[in-house]
Amino acid sequence: MRTGSLWCLSICCSSFHYTSSSCCYFTGAHVRLMLTHRFVLPYLCLLEDDVDLEALVNEMDSSLESLYSCSGPQTESTPLLHNGQTSTHISPEPPSSSSDSPQTGLRRSQPMHINAVRRLQEQEQQLRTSSLPAIPNPFPELCSPASSPVLSPGSLPPGEPSSGKYIVKIFSEDGMGKVVEIPANMTARDLCQLLVYKSHCVDDNSWALVEHHPLLGLERCLEDHELVVQVQASMNSDGRFLFRKNYAKYEFFRNPLTFFPEHMVAWCQESNHAILPSQLLQNFLATKSCPEIQGHLYMKEVGRKSWKKVYMFLRRSGLYCSTKGTSKEPRHLQLLADLEDSNIFTVITGKKQHGAPTDYGFCIKPNKSRGDMKELRMLCAEDEQSRSCWMTAFRIFKYGIVLYQNYKIPQQRKTLLSHFSAPVRSVSENSLVAMDFSGRIGRVIDNPVEAQSAAMEEGHAWRKRTQRMNILGSHSPLHHSSLSSVIHIAQLWFHGRITREESHRIIHQQGQVDGLFLLRVSQSNPKAFVLTLCHHQKIKHFQILPCEEDGQGFFSLDDGATKFTDLIQLVEFYQLNRGVLPCKLKHPCTVVAL
Repeated sequence: MRTGSLWCLSICCSSFHYTSSSCCYFTGAHVRLMLTHRFVLPYLCLLEDDVDLEALVNEMDSSLESLYSCSGPQTESTPLLHNGQTSTHISPEPPSSSSDSPQTGLRRSQPMHINAVRRLQEQEQQLRTSSLPAIPNPFPELCSPASSPVLSPGSLPPGEPSSGKYIVKIFSEDGMGKVVEIPANMTARDLCQLLVYKSHCVDDNSWALVEHHPLLGLERCLEDHELVVQVQASMNSDGRFLFRKNYAKYEFFRNPLTFFPEHMVAWCQESNHAILPSQLLQNFLATKSCPEIQGHLYMKEVGRKSWKKVYMFLRRSGLYCSTKGTSKEPRHLQLLADLEDSNIFTVITGKKQHGAPTDYGFCIKPNKSRGDMKELRMLCAEDEQSRSCWMTAFRIFKYGIVLYQNYKIPQQRKTLLSHFSAPVRSVSENSLVAMDFSGRIGRVIDNPVEAQSAAMEEGHAWRKRTQRMNILGSHSPLHHSSLSSVIHIAQLWFHGRITREESHRIIHQQGQVDGLFLLRVSQSNPKAFVLTLCHHQKIKHFQILPCEEDGQGFFSLDDGATKFTDLIQLVEFYQLNRGVLPCKLKHPCTVVAL
């Protein structure tokens, strides 16, 4: 009984010593007191009555002293905190200098901080990954590299942007966005070239980057030389970039008299003779000459909802209004906006949001403005031609010869391969002519009557080929599953089931130049289609009706006088011949998803 009890006490002392070495330390007096109360007393009840208790206690004291002496010198410490640091430093006793002591070779183990363990794990992970081959990221647009900070409004000063690369987001007409990483010195033209290359579009130098503010209802087309990063830094938080076609960006260089009517140019009124288009542009681009745009405009009064009709003058120094009729005396002129520190925007929600008297509104917005309506100059013209004249003159007065250089750059790059765009097939407008290949060599048909008869003969030839296909077992062109009824769906100029107002909006956004067109499904007749065409800045609609002859179905724009088996043949014909239309089909309205 005595031996078993001592064996149990020895096990309890060993386990207690192991526990105390891993958690905390106690003095010898504490251990004796705890063992006396927690371990000795329970086992004393198991001993016989003739047991020598004094001898048992002395034996336990001697065994505990031997165990305590082997554990090393005493230290005073406090438990570790949650962050792996101690509240007080450990102060070990100095080791004994005697070389023959058995404890000189022993070292007290110290607790290791968690931070050191994490550092060792990170070093081990770096050594492990350094030997593996580098795997490229297949989705770089989903993450932002460390060297490419996300550009937010106000992150750059209004001056020159800093070096490095930035992340910008571009939106298409369908509302989908695309994240692009660009350098700080990339211009709007270069970014359009990059988007054309990535979206596999036809590079016809008519793509533009549009600065759009949905809350204010404003948008403008960026000039080709403007830095995208700098424009992004000056935009509001709701501003965004749109990738869109704009055929009218440099149309005033090709047809200046359409954009600058004589009654609005003061220099034309004073000269009293016919003005050549080249001479008109030279006077606008020259820095010494001072042309002036004049006319009546509706201006929204500051802090009010009312509009006031005033007589205004646009010069190189700024936009002025006359306080007394049409007087040009300096004492009657009031400066409204400075051209150097402002940009001109098109108002897309004039009547609904601002209560404008007409739909031809535009706005002059200072560069430092953050969307305060009091700083915006809301103006409204009486027709589209007047609005185009004011906005085009504003651009020329602000940028001058730089606009002409931007216009000439695509022509100079024809012989050089662009850095961003791949070589594509380019179709010139002069090559779209009617040809006769009945003889040995082909000839150009100049007579429009002969060209129309040749088109009729070609239509009969298509009809004969269609009849042969029907004899062989093909479907009728009027059948919904036939190729002729669905082949136009994949064309860029076909926009499906859109409303009349939506077609007007698309035409307005893409420039309103002569020959700009699109095709859509008719709302009144589900089997018919509508050709929407722009001519002289006015939008006209022509209905394309299905017709049937000899059991075959065709499409016609002129009540059956000229028939086509599908819409692609119809569009190709009117791209070569004007026919019953006011002008040829030149520029298709294109909407590309990024």
